[in-house]
Amino acid sequence: MALPATFLEELRARAPLAAIIGRRVKLTRAGRNWKGCCPFHSEKTPSFVVYEDGYHCYGCGAHGDAIGFVMQSQGAGFIEAVEQLAAECGLEVPKPTPEAAAAEQRRLDLHGVLQAAAEAFHRRLFLPEGARALAYLRGRGLTDDTVRRFGLGWSGEGRGALIADLGRQGIDTALLVEAGLMTAPEDGRAAREFFFGRVMFPIRDRTGRPVGFGGRILGDGQPKYLNGPETALFAKRRTLYGLDAAREGARQGAAVVAVEGYMDVIALHQAGFAGAVAPLGTALTEDQLGVLWRLSPMPVLCFDGDAAGARAAARAAMLALPFLTPERSLRLASLPAGEDPDTLVARQSREAFQAVLDAARPLAEALFDLLREPGGETTPEHRAALRARLEEAAGRIRHRGLAAEYRNALLDRFFADRRGPARRIPLRPAALPPRPPDPAARAASSGRSLLVGILLRHPVLLADVEEAFERLALPPALAQLRREMLAWRVDAPTLDSKGLMSHLTSAGLAAEAAQALGESAMGLPACAAPDASPAEAEAGWWHFFGLMHRDRLEDELLAASRDFASRADHASQRRLEALASAREALRRGEDGLDADAFL
Repeated sequence: MALPATFLEELRARAPLAAIIGRRVKLTRAGRNWKGCCPFHSEKTPSFVVYEDGYHCYGCGAHGDAIGFVMQSQGAGFIEAVEQLAAECGLEVPKPTPEAAAAEQRRLDLHGVLQAAAEAFHRRLFLPEGARALAYLRGRGLTDDTVRRFGLGWSGEGRGALIADLGRQGIDTALLVEAGLMTAPEDGRAAREFFFGRVMFPIRDRTGRPVGFGGRILGDGQPKYLNGPETALFAKRRTLYGLDAAREGARQGAAVVAVEGYMDVIALHQAGFAGAVAPLGTALTEDQLGVLWRLSPMPVLCFDGDAAGARAAARAAMLALPFLTPERSLRLASLPAGEDPDTLVARQSREAFQAVLDAARPLAEALFDLLREPGGETTPEHRAALRARLEEAAGRIRHRGLAAEYRNALLDRFFADRRGPARRIPLRPAALPPRPPDPAARAASSGRSLLVGILLRHPVLLADVEEAFERLALPPALAQLRREMLAWRVDAPTLDSKGLMSHLTSAGLAAEAAQALGESAMGLPACAAPDASPAEAEAGWWHFFGLMHRDRLEDELLAASRDFASRADHASQRRLEALASAREALRRGEDGLDADAFL
């Protein structure tokens, strides 16, 4: 059966190609793409490359999209492959009906109408009547080659030009209305052109076919920029201007950068920034973010350097947070005050915009400044409100491990700012607990309770220390606490101490938790205090864990060193440095614990 092209396009866009192929092929990152050994012929050197929307083997020539891979790898028919992928993506396969077939034919007709209109607009730009529009584009610094590449055009000064052009090709008014090129008044008056007196910008889909138009008025009229209406082919929330050109640029290694408008995109492409795209006069949407991430795992969002730009950046950041993963994030860039990308490259140079891109900050770093008040936090109430915003932002991230990392990073910055620039967050406790009078008994109880107590106060650390926590030899009461704590972590919406203590209370372990906190409080170090930063708490936990495992501390250090070499993040760095500080303490005879009692 024939399926609507719109459905197939949405299916291909939603299908996670790397994940689908990764079930059968071991893939590794290769820049923006993935690479592995081809599943269709025997090879030892990987030549099979997975792009955002397709795959290609440079050894045997196999290529295709998600549907093609299921067909080739499973021997499935086209419809069977479509049904399998649709089920995985939560889509319903349309049933074939005469009405659906007619609608699909109508859709194909609309592509032809829009292509004919694009050619007519472009042709008119180079006629005498388009001289003013062409002069405007050249005055904005665009070359004729760039004008032709983007298919820019001129609508005509008044109404009637387009219908005269396309009418000679047998295109009727009803199709022009359906394509968004004409409007039909509800009062029964004759349909008339949607665009007139405007420089025309064809809006193309990912394959380069026009799906709609935008127009800029010459002179003082309003609105300055006007997008065509939504149609069967054109949905603003799912479309990015310049996408077809940016796809090719991204494949060649260009940075993917989202800017504000048509002229910004065109000027950047002309200056060599081949990954530039723009939303269509609206704030970035979830669908558009998905399109960006299919182009690059780390696109750049470029905003004006004023208050409005900061608000737009904050909105985009909050929109993106739920969809972040360890392999998919954003960078945020700010333009100099009073500059747009096209004016920046025109007045200064290509290097000026490259400097903006080079200064783009990872989302995790920029988010703190986006969430704080412009004047800073001058009262305890302001600081408490900021901390609540930081924790709420981290909690929006659905990936639990990444949410914990964001929370740690944001709160580390929060506590660092609170202490001021003269004091940095220590990576190990400033002081060890005083040596108890009875090392054989008091050290055993206090040491194990201390490790549990730190996690009761800072359960966000559970994700990073879980494996080591499970290896601890604990007495029955603490072991029962550990079981409940780790079980709670799996489904807890937010890893905070209040939620954990509430769970333990409902599980009948309030007394055991209170006892663990009471025992750990004897000689309480700064890292175990409720107001310790996540970095201090985590460094302290690993420090005392190292003290308790003297006989295998070198093995723990070796494992931590390998982990840091592999991950190179703050959590693995804190673990390595804290274990090293424990080794130094032991060498100085400052153990404070009878390590043999805890093995």
